[in-house]
Amino acid sequence: MSKNIFITGTGTDIGKTYVTGLIIKKLAGAGRKSAYYKAAMSGNERNPDGTLIPGDGLWVKQTAGIGQPLKTMCPYVYEHPYSPHLASRIEGNPVHLNVVKSNFQKLCAEYEYVTVEGSGGILCPLRFDGQKIRLEDVITELGLSCLVVADAGLGTINSVVLTVEYMRQRKIPVKGIIFNHYHPGNRLDEDNWVMCEYMTGLKVLAGVKAGDTKLDITQDALEALYET
Repeated sequence: MSKNIFITGTGTDIGKTYVTGLIIKKLAGAGRKSAYYKAAMSGNERNPDGTLIPGDGLWVKQTAGIGQPLKTMCPYVYEHPYSPHLASRIEGNPVHLNVVKSNFQKLCAEYEYVTVEGSGGILCPLRFDGQKIRLEDVITELGLSCLVVADAGLGTINSVVLTVEYMRQRKIPVKGIIFNHYHPGNRLDEDNWVMCEYMTGLKVLAGVKAGDTKLDITQDALEALYET
C-alpha cells in the first residue's frame, strides 16, 4: 500500500509545484518509487497535435527525474489560466470525483509514495455547476493529510493562520508548513517562521530559497509525513 500526502498553498503562485518537485526529487533520489498527482490543472499549453500538456506535471517529472507517464499525472487538464471550475465551464470536461479517486488509486497500486498537489489555495473550486466540488472535497475523498506551502515574506502570518484554521475547522489534518522564497538571516522571514509556528502550533519544516535544487529536510523526517 502506498503512502500519500496532499500539498496545498496559501494562494495561487505560492510555489506549490516547485516545492512538490523538490519533495518528489528527494524521495526518488533515495530510491523510493514516487508519483505525482493533481486532480485538475489549468493554464496549459498545447502540443503541435492540439493535445494539452499538463505543465505542472511536466515540470515535476523533469525536476524530480521520475519516469511516471505524463498521462497518469492529471485527469483534468485545461487551457484557460482560470480556476478549474471556470476553465471547465468554458472548455467542457468538468471534474468528477469518482474519476479523480479512481486514477489516484491506480497510482497507489503502482507507486510507494504518491504526492498530490492542489490547485490554487485550499478554497479553490474545482467544479461549480449542477455539482459543487471544492479542493477540500478531493482531500477528504482521498483521505489525505496535508502540508501547507507559503511565501516566507510579508503577509504570510495572516495567510498561513487563516489557511490552517480553515482546514482544522473542516477536520483536514495538517502536518506542517514549508516556506518558499525563504531568505536565511532576513529578519522578517525568520520572525515569520517563529510567529507561524507559535500561532498555528505547527512546525515550519523547511525553508526553500530561490533556485534551490534540493529540499533541506532529512529523509526520515520527509517520509514520516506520508501516511497510508
